[in-house]
Amino acid sequence: MINERQTYYVTLATGEISQISTASDWNYTIYANNEEIEELREIFNENRATDWGNYFRAHIPYLEYHHDKGNDIYDRHICAIYDKLYELGDENAKAHIEQILPLLNRNKE
Repeated sequence: MINERQTYYVTLATGEISQISTASDWNYTIYANNEEIEELREIFNENRATDWGNYFRAHIPYLEYHHDKGNDIYDRHICAIYDKLYELGDENAKAHIEQILPLLNRNKE
């Protein structure tokens, strides 16, 4: 019963994962168990931490964007989030992610 998959709604911009569809405007419907939700939350948390680091780095004018490891890490986290959403997502989520796949693959290079 603990590992039974349940329906969750994910808001990508905020990293919100909810079982209530009216909690906010959500982007993706996924089906996951507790362990899978924890994995997704961890990726969102890592991405949020990297995003804060990038925010502070942006205020240092002599560091160029294309030479900044933090941005590469952020891109990898975004791809990991989409990979997990594709794995757990409903048909609409998978169809949308397949449409944006060329953009995601470009970031993995």
